[in-house]
Amino acid sequence: MIIKQKDKIREIKTNLLEQLKEENIFWSDAHESVTLDNLRDDQLIALTMRYLDLDEIKQLFSIFSFKKIKTAWKKLLVPEGEYLYTLNRFFAWYYFNAKNPDAYLKSLQTRHIKRLAENALHGIA
Repeated sequence: MIIKQKDKIREIKTNLLEQLKEENIFWSDAHESVTLDNLRDDQLIALTMRYLDLDEIKQLFSIFSFKKIKTAWKKLLVPEGEYLYTLNRFFAWYYFNAKNPDAYLKSLQTRHIKRLAENALHGIA
């Protein structure tokens, strides 16, 4: 069930951001310069999925819709291909109910590459 209270949502987001800071995710920035105001939701989702644990990922599902989380995952983590393959394979199976995670990831990565190629062609033309 998704939490609707804005103050509770902000509290969870703040907690996730603080945990990311504790993990030194924002090593190239001053910690105080990274705030919820300059971090998009899809970035918070992707960073949480990439660097934090299952309990924190579960919190994402309490404040964001399934669709928003899946979209952020597909947009920001899946394109990393082999680098995050094992992690993405787990997400595909565990969170997104892929019957065949390998084939599912391959299709998502192929679509991403085709989209990049199309954008490049349209940019040149």
